[in-house]
Formats: sequence, C-alpha cells, structure tokens
Amino acid sequence: MSTPPAPPQAELFDRPFSFYPPIHGVEHNEWRLKEATWSEMLVRNTAADLEVAIPRRYIGAVSETDKPVMIVGLKQELEYRMGAVWPVRKPVLAMPAPVMAPPPGGGAAEPEDQPRGLAAVLGISQERTDTRITRMIVWTFLGVASLMLVVWAVIRFTPATRPSFVARDQSYLELTRDDDYYSVVRKLGPPAGDRWRPNSGELQYRALFYPGRGYAVILMGAKQEEARYIGAMGLGPDGKGWSPLHSIEFARGASTMGILRSLPRF
Repeated sequence: MSTPPAPPQAELFDRPFSFYPPIHGVEHNEWRLKEATWSEMLVRNTAADLEVAIPRRYIGAVSETDKPVMIVGLKQELEYRMGAVWPVRKPVLAMPAPVMAPPPGGGAAEPEDQPRGLAAVLGISQERTDTRITRMIVWTFLGVASLMLVVWAVIRFTPATRPSFVARDQSYLELTRDDDYYSVVRKLGPPAGDRWRPNSGELQYRALFYPGRGYAVILMGAKQEEARYIGAMGLGPDGKGWSPLHSIEFARGASTMGILRSLPRF
C-alpha cells in the first residue's frame, strides 16, 4: 500500500497566517499551524495562549502569496466559544400562516347557531385582515422608531463612530500591496510621524501618519525591511480617530480589512 500524500496545508508549517473571515471571539488574527490531520487542523494563536482545532471541512483556499501575510480562507464564518470553534448561526424568522389557512386536522363542521353564507365568511376574513394590518403597521412604526433612537444614541454618545472622519484626500487609493516605505514617500511625501508597533510578535507593523491628509498608512511584514502596504486608517477630524479607510485584496478575494479592524492604535 502506498503512503497517502501530505495534507494540502502542509505549506503552512512554520509560517504565520491569518484567517479570512477572522474567527469571531478572538481579537488577534495571527496563527501558526501546530498539527494537521485528515480530519482537522490544530492552530495556535501567536498573541494569546490559545490553541484550537478547526475541522478540515471549514478550511478553504490558501493565498498564492504571503505578502504581506499568508491568508487562509474559511468556507463559513466561525466563532470561538467554550474552547472550540462553531459555525456562526444567523436567526431565521418564520413567516406567519395564511389568513384563510384551514385549521390542522381538517375542517370541522360549524355549529348550527353560527352565521353562514358568503357575508359571514367575508366579515370574518375582513376583520382578521384589518387586525393583522393594524398590528403590522404598529410594530413597523415601533421598530423604525427604536432603530432611529439607537442610531442617534450611538452617534451622540460615541464620538468615534460619528460619520465625520472622511479623509481630506484619497491619495491612498494609489497605493498597492507592493508599496514599501520608500514608494509611499515618493507618492505621498514624507510622513509627519513614523512609528513601529512595539511587541507586535512575529509580524511587524509600521504606521506613517499624514494628519494633513487625515489618515495613516499601515505597512506590515515578517521583517521591518519587508514591510508592505496593507491599508489606511482614518484619523478623524481631531487626529485621534482610528478606523479602516482602505484595504487590499489578494488574487483569490482575501482582504486585509479583518487585520485592520483588529489592529489597535500605536
């Protein structure tokens, strides 16, 4: 009997990678493959003391390049809870039964003292329809009012979420995943601030601040000299904001947006 071929993800050993979409419930999206079998992959988070087994049926395609980081696609959104990963379940709303649907078990004979004829049927149907329409209008109004109240409260009491941090220009759209520090400076000019993220583990993050433009350019790489562009973060009107404005995509559709959303300001 011949020896079975190696698992398809054998190239992930000893190399950091990120999942797309990121696993819910885990803040840091950087992993290393610890062990792989035909049924599951055991991965370890590089920032937290966390190991989790992911069934192979959820593992999708692997990006063709590892610049700025290797991306492993997931066929389904997963969340981490109770020491394992589970598919993200979205609630399914049941449709109401038709107004004129017959009762279960077949139609029963009507009592002799009940009104008969087309007028009685139309009267009951019209009454039920009017009641359902009235309830639907009331619940719709209450739902819209509640949603507007929540949106107003979020905008009013959470300044960081106010939609007023639009960058002053969109020159960052000219940047690609092949741009390093020097090509960014050639396109945008010298930054007002240049910072490396401390204690960033095996991936290095560099932020080039352009407060006059309203954003910061983010570079990432396994080594400082290999850091490449992965996206731009909006700084807001006061320069203290930190929200993704732009990300890059790989050949198979993977994006760095999940990495930017989980990246704290430094």
